Amino acid sequence: MNKLFKLAGAVVLAVGLTVPAQAQTTIFGPGDLTTGTYFDYMKTVYSRAGLPEITQIPLTSFDKEFELQPLAAESWSLSDDGLVWTFKMREGLVWSDGEPLKASDYVFALKRAATTGYDFAWYWDFAGGIKNWKAITEGTMDVSEMGVKALDDLTIEVTTSSPKPYLPGVVSLWYPVPEHVWNEYGDEWAVNVDTLVSSGPFTVESWEKSNNSMVMVKSETYTGPWQARVDRIDIDPDIGAPEVGLPAYLAGETDFTNLNAGQIPFVEQRFPENMRTNVVFALSYLSFDVDSAPFDNVDVRRALWYAIDRKEMTETVLKGLAIPGNSLLTPGYPGYNADIAAMAEFNPEKAREFMAKAGYPNGEGFPTVEIFYRDQGGYNGAITSPMLQYLQAEFKEILGIQMDIRVMPTSDWMDALLNKKNNLFLAPYEFDYLDPSNFFGIFYDGGRHSYNFDDYDALVAAADANPNWEERLDLYEQAEMIMIDQAMIVPLVHPITVALVSDALSGEGIEPNALGFTPLNRLSFYFYTHLDKN
Repeated sequence: MNKLFKLAGAVVLAVGLTVPAQAQTTIFGPGDLTTGTYFDYMKTVYSRAGLPEITQIPLTSFDKEFELQPLAAESWSLSDDGLVWTFKMREGLVWSDGEPLKASDYVFALKRAATTGYDFAWYWDFAGGIKNWKAITEGTMDVSEMGVKALDDLTIEVTTSSPKPYLPGVVSLWYPVPEHVWNEYGDEWAVNVDTLVSSGPFTVESWEKSNNSMVMVKSETYTGPWQARVDRIDIDPDIGAPEVGLPAYLAGETDFTNLNAGQIPFVEQRFPENMRTNVVFALSYLSFDVDSAPFDNVDVRRALWYAIDRKEMTETVLKGLAIPGNSLLTPGYPGYNADIAAMAEFNPEKAREFMAKAGYPNGEGFPTVEIFYRDQGGYNGAITSPMLQYLQAEFKEILGIQMDIRVMPTSDWMDALLNKKNNLFLAPYEFDYLDPSNFFGIFYDGGRHSYNFDDYDALVAAADANPNWEERLDLYEQAEMIMIDQAMIVPLVHPITVALVSDALSGEGIEPNALGFTPLNRLSFYFYTHLDKN
């Protein structure tokens, strides 16, 4: 008997020596880019490597309902003139090497960005409106004149050139840079795992630079909001494409994957409860050269507005990869107005009436027009061609007009748009920051389309500067009513993405929001800190 107890004890001891006391939880997921050099969002946005957004803590961030939440900044206040913001940081935040996280690390991040050719510098001029930012980036003013400074270790003061009541949302993309590490290694601090200190919920354990696959682990020093609930995140960009991601999912090699249109019917049959949809905060729309015929006639533009059955288009030829674009803003986007969206009426009779009023009954005498669109991939690439073919047939059937289609490289398309080389465009636009001003601003005072509608411009300018949210929304509603009345654009669709998530995952990060959409890793800081794995 004693021998049996000794043998059992030896087995238990052996197991204890070879198996961890508690298994680690690892999320396996796809990455977006196989290229990229710096693991530093404040060095480069478009060529960054991996997910630096989950290793550094911004001042604020958005939850899945797109409600703004305090992160590194626990509070903020605004001066009476609407120009000076004061952000108070929470105490106790540290870098992963134990050094305190300071207000100066945020100020340093922006000063470096303004003086080193940051590829996202326009954001801090257009959205942030930081005082003297443009002059500094153009080299005509010293960086010491920037409207950003650290008043003490936990207080940041931001001065804007004009009122920016939505600035707390803009700073959700303001990440710190460890000045104490940069002073030793320069920008190279962000290319080596050994020097990649973090301020957020995860740190980098390993980095395979051949394809930018990474393993990130739960930080042992992070004390801020939204702490990690899993131990590890294993990101593999090689399975980012749905064509590779779905087989990887079926083989148990990833916990979630995006889907393409061809995969959706199969997944609907096999895993309907595991599907998640998300409306991209983007809009595809028709735009015009409103100064040249035939689109200088508002009734022609109104005819196109009423001639499109957006619901049929999205449910048929677009195969569920978009929802009707009934307004400038997407459902769930801050400031979205359901009453405005309800006005996007498909009315063939009214469309014909406007065309006749414009002098083209049944399309008679209307010139053949050519629509320019840009060659593109991603979610836009999946919907653009079938959408244009649908519109071409719809306009022919309802209005009796011929629309030809021309595809071109993005650079040529943008040149044609900005320099009015055509009078009809299919234009896509995805948000850059979460505020109505982002979308209304692209049609303001020239903007993206050389539009100049005085009443619209006045309303948008007043809304952008108004600190009262409800009053801002009322002004934007009035501005969009002018857009509709003048048919400045014809909104078409809001693209959506469809994803498949594993039964092993749980938590708010994979649960739909109040509108039924699941942003998943489009809100990476929130997503990865609100996940559990069984």
